[in-house]
Amino acid sequence: MPAARPLDLSRLRVLPLTERRSLTRAEDILVPLDRPLPEVSPLTLKSVAEAAQRIRAAREKDAQVILMYGAHLLRNGAALILTDLMEKGWITHLATNGAGTIHDWEYAWLGRSTESVEQNVATGTFGTWDETGRNIHLALLAGALGGLGYGQSLGKFILGDGCTLPSAEDLQLLLTQFSGDPLSGAVADLLAAQLRFDLAPGQHRVDHPWKEASLLAQAWRLGVPVTVHPGIGYDIISCHPMFNGAVIGRGAATDFRLFAGAVEGLDDGVVLSVGSAIMAPQVFEKSLSCVHNLRFQDGRPAVSGHTIYVVDLQDGGGWDWAQGEPPKTNAAYYLRFCKSFSRMGGDMRYVQSDNLAFIHHLWKHLA
Repeated sequence: MPAARPLDLSRLRVLPLTERRSLTRAEDILVPLDRPLPEVSPLTLKSVAEAAQRIRAAREKDAQVILMYGAHLLRNGAALILTDLMEKGWITHLATNGAGTIHDWEYAWLGRSTESVEQNVATGTFGTWDETGRNIHLALLAGALGGLGYGQSLGKFILGDGCTLPSAEDLQLLLTQFSGDPLSGAVADLLAAQLRFDLAPGQHRVDHPWKEASLLAQAWRLGVPVTVHPGIGYDIISCHPMFNGAVIGRGAATDFRLFAGAVEGLDDGVVLSVGSAIMAPQVFEKSLSCVHNLRFQDGRPAVSGHTIYVVDLQDGGGWDWAQGEPPKTNAAYYLRFCKSFSRMGGDMRYVQSDNLAFIHHLWKHLA
């Protein structure tokens, strides 16, 4: 059997995003602030009230309130609610996965997002949308020159309706003058992309009529850090000739350091992990370990006094995580995201709830 050869992604045929049958529209999903609250269980209401109380206490101490969310929270229409929470100072840091940014950009640019995975994989068109892959890579390439990570690069790109690129000559000069600089890789990647994909120097205007649907744009506007924690090959921007794992990885590496910086300020703070069963616990545990490593070198104590609320629809088996981990004979033991967060010190609570309903009720309590 012959050895596998890398697939030549440069030959991918991409299509205009406007030709895709998108399944969700911004005007349909965005939840206005005056919409009546959805019904939730009494147990969820109790958890929401406790979370609001702890968030208030955290902000009084200037502690971090970190929201780690999956893409469905955005697709469920929570952008306006979360923007108001940021504006009021209740949320100090946002963290999401790669899918969260793709829906974010598509809503902001087109007002529509989401496609049929089953149908489009079968036709070889899943993710092969020119504007999505091109503009997210363009935003990351431009932002990296300023030392920005994935989240802030794309937020700046959306809010500013595009970016400005230097000339190839200027980039070549930078490479000769600063060959050992940490940003030289970003310069080289942008230069290669300009030459390969005919990216002209100067302004690249990309209008985003639906900025209010973009959490990344609103976070950039408000000065709230937003970090992105993707996987290489996880997201549809891999299905594009411009796909560059180094560009994505550079932005994600910057964001990991920035996220760890937020965890450094988590004493007496709050983490909200909403609809993120994989990214949130995995990124949080490594960040906390890094923070502890540096703190212990300086003779400082571990992060303490923090509360973690894990919100998901999965049945939690009725286990009270305040008692510690369940035995292996209990189904709750196999909720990996709960188990990971329960090992992170502080006080972990699991709330079985629709993610939008939880956030909407939390906003009402804090408002």
